[in-house]
Amino acid sequence: MMCIRGMTGGLIAALLFLLTTQTCAAALTDDISQLQHEWAVIKYQAAESEQEKRYETLAAKAGSVTARYPGKAEPLIWEGIILSTWAGARGGLGALSLAKESRKQLEAAIAIDPDALQGSAYTSLGTLYFKVPGWPIGFGDTAKAEELLQQALTINPEGIDPNFFYGEFLLEEDRYAESVAVLNKALQAAPRPDRPIADAGRKAEIQATLAEARKHLD
Repeated sequence: MMCIRGMTGGLIAALLFLLTTQTCAAALTDDISQLQHEWAVIKYQAAESEQEKRYETLAAKAGSVTARYPGKAEPLIWEGIILSTWAGARGGLGALSLAKESRKQLEAAIAIDPDALQGSAYTSLGTLYFKVPGWPIGFGDTAKAEELLQQALTINPEGIDPNFFYGEFLLEEDRYAESVAVLNKALQAAPRPDRPIADAGRKAEIQATLAEARKHLD
């Protein structure tokens, strides 16, 4: 009987642990989905004059989500994405501190789980490295940027985001034919049913970038 009680108690504990883990995972997924949605609304639907302030508010919310899930890569990734987009909306030297904080969060996410969210940390970090000015002003580094963006594509070769940002990078590097090929691949990416606003906005960005790259091939 002692042995049966022990096994029963162990099974109950294991079941409770499993249920708690599943509940936490569902809550994390919901919180990430909300950050993704709010980010897309600001980026693609909000007036440009409102964006910086709204990103600031969303960054604070993302920081709270990160604090609720210590040791999880996904909140760090989205906090990094929001900080970097906020930096872009702010512009100028004042954006550099935000870019550095974004880099810190993205690097922390990679250290925890480099494959999280299909390698999105590599995509965002690589984009930072080619958009931030280089030394002595910032930490920009085109070689590092390409390395990171290619790592993202290794994890998610068909994804809309890694192909778009690599195509944008190639355009900036005057590698026009390569840029066109990668951007065309981005347009063929499978839709994300849970992210319609982000998909529509990203496709518009791809089309604009593709048109710019094609100008240099005519």
